[in-house]
Amino acid sequence: MKLLRRSAVVVAAVLAAVASPTDVTAQELAGTWVLSVDLDAGSGDATFVFEVDGNQITGTYSGAMGDYRITGTIEGNTVMFGFSSDDVGDVTYEGTITGDAMAGDCEYGDLGGGTFSGTKSG
Repeated sequence: MKLLRRSAVVVAAVLAAVASPTDVTAQELAGTWVLSVDLDAGSGDATFVFEVDGNQITGTYSGAMGDYRITGTIEGNTVMFGFSSDDVGDVTYEGTITGDAMAGDCEYGDLGGGTFSGTKSG
């Protein structure tokens, strides 16, 4: 009986380590997202394609600023990502993922700050 309990504890510990919240959210983040951005300077939509390796984010941005490579991180359901533009400076996003939805705050360098929200495509 003690061996059975000990085995159950080991199995539970292994499952907890494998099924961490970061892994689940990281898998939810990977893919194409369309985010609506509302800045002091105006608004528009941007398309992001995210790739995730552990807690590291890479991918692409395509929107009013042009096309850029992005980098960032994911911790739990919190994402931080961005890129640098010669025109406006550093562009950063920080938000929360809930299922197939994402929302948060963004800074577009010289254009000022704002908010964003959107959903995963497909």
